[in-house]
Amino acid sequence: MGSRKQIAAEKRKEDRKSLAIAKLNNVPTSPRKMRKVADVIRGENVLHALNMLKFMPQDAARRLEKLVLSAIANWQAKNEDSSADEENLIIKEISVDSARILKRLRPAPQGRAHRIRKRSNHVTIILDTVK
Repeated sequence: MGSRKQIAAEKRKEDRKSLAIAKLNNVPTSPRKMRKVADVIRGENVLHALNMLKFMPQDAARRLEKLVLSAIANWQAKNEDSSADEENLIIKEISVDSARILKRLRPAPQGRAHRIRKRSNHVTIILDTVK
């Protein structure tokens, strides 16, 4: 019989077994453009999301497609005895946060300069099985 903390830790560990997390850092796309694509696949079945991403014209879709595949591989590593197709995985959470902004100068008329902000983002995706 373990202590209360041990039991709680075991329960948390068991709950996290069905989760899979993948992160993509410093993507040179503006967060606004990435969120537009991420909103489309949030809450979707993983296989359906991959199909949608494959046929989207946006550059962000290619990057998210690779990230979803990575998350599936992470889930597969945790649950070697079952397959991703049968478990009905869904995209539980997907968040796009802004990352560093590279500041550049663009020459403007009459000796002035305009600042160009090259934005980038971080994407985190969490997969879960449908209970």
